[in-house]
Amino acid sequence: MINYLRRTKIVVTLGPSLDNPDMLERVILAGAVVFRANFSHGDVSMHEARINLVRDIAARHEKTVAILIDLQGPKIRIGRFKNKKILLREGQHFILDTLLDETAGDEQAVSLGYENLPRDVYKNDTLLLDDGRIVFKVLNTEPTKIFCEVVVGGELSNNKGINRLGGGLSAAALTDKDRADIKEAVRLNADYIAVSFPRHADDIKEARALLQAAGGNPGIIAKIERAEAITNLDGIIETSDAVMIARGDLGVEIGDAELPAMQKKIIKIARLLNKPVITATQMLETMIQNTIPTRAEVSDVANAVLDGTDAVMLSGETAVGLYPDKAVAAMDRICLSAEKHRHTQSVRYTRDQRLKYVDEAIAMATMYVANHLDIKAIIALTESGTTPLLMSRVNSSIPVYGLSRHDATLRRMTLYRGVYPIPFDATPIDRRILNQASISELKTRKILKSGDIVIITKGDLIGVHGRTNSLKIVTVDN
Repeated sequence: MINYLRRTKIVVTLGPSLDNPDMLERVILAGAVVFRANFSHGDVSMHEARINLVRDIAARHEKTVAILIDLQGPKIRIGRFKNKKILLREGQHFILDTLLDETAGDEQAVSLGYENLPRDVYKNDTLLLDDGRIVFKVLNTEPTKIFCEVVVGGELSNNKGINRLGGGLSAAALTDKDRADIKEAVRLNADYIAVSFPRHADDIKEARALLQAAGGNPGIIAKIERAEAITNLDGIIETSDAVMIARGDLGVEIGDAELPAMQKKIIKIARLLNKPVITATQMLETMIQNTIPTRAEVSDVANAVLDGTDAVMLSGETAVGLYPDKAVAAMDRICLSAEKHRHTQSVRYTRDQRLKYVDEAIAMATMYVANHLDIKAIIALTESGTTPLLMSRVNSSIPVYGLSRHDATLRRMTLYRGVYPIPFDATPIDRRILNQASISELKTRKILKSGDIVIITKGDLIGVHGRTNSLKIVTVDN
């Protein structure tokens, strides 16, 4: 049975730790609803097998889950070392060389996978490797080489990523690999794709055009992880279907001290623009090895919930961690506890707020009534899921049940905060008994009982997209 109490959704990353069907089943039953396939690693056949396993187990338990395919993007990486890793000392000189053999790295130089990097950086720039664990100062550049001084040393191993402090790298958001993977995402019937390292709205538009050309229409999630994306934040979010705060690369590019305030800003803007937002990266990082999170990690997850994030994401914790099910259970209890506080249930209305569409007006009116009357639940009969999404933008403790006949709509709604998808085909039902039929569906699932007061929203034309125009308050009969 769906966990109808927790409003914040849990996204988990697939990987070797979830290849065990029993463990994957425990993770699904623990409350994960969105499953991320990270196309930065492995081949398509491996991801396809994992996605099929998720769908098979979820179907067995009558769970609605979504598949998110995360494109690799232009991750700028070093090559490999002859001995797999080296030790860098502070003050040491080191060369990043685009012409060096990919496997010939040593204590003096390593290959560079992005040939334009020497033209993108300048003397005195700061380069951060391995998520900022290694820091280089640029001394000089040539067309194919970057000469550096080690500012912060340590162990550097194969294929680590590189960022420039402050951003400004010219790499396009979509690579040839991403374009091929977009076609695979459509073939695999993904519900969402995540575009890595977008710089501006045009990157999202290009991804959407490629999806449409491939015959698909999954939701596009913009991963905010470049300094340039912050400059173009509103345009990127408006053009996307959802947002992911990818705190790893973002923290490296803008500086870790700037990250917490930026996270709050992104969540606020996304909610104002009616877009779901996922908070990601290192949320319960220590649970890769440990059975419980640190107190700092608990606070991190709780603060994201208090700020209004739609979902929290686990990466290595479920992909390669020792205790994926315990990590999901920890997320579950932290979110539930944070959601009890009044701050997460408050709602702000402004008299001068203008609404553009009828379904938006119905959604806002519904949430106002729900927060000021003893409403048990909201039933939204929906084709596209838009009205439940709009309802989820208003903070409330009242659950929204999105009833739809479309599997794609049901899966899309798994990401929306406080929205719970339920399969329901309203088209063959006489309109005179439709309200009662939808209530009966929830009574059968033991969500409602006699005497409960509910709000039902629907359109005059059942089965037509974008026509929600009515709100009715109903008391559940015996």
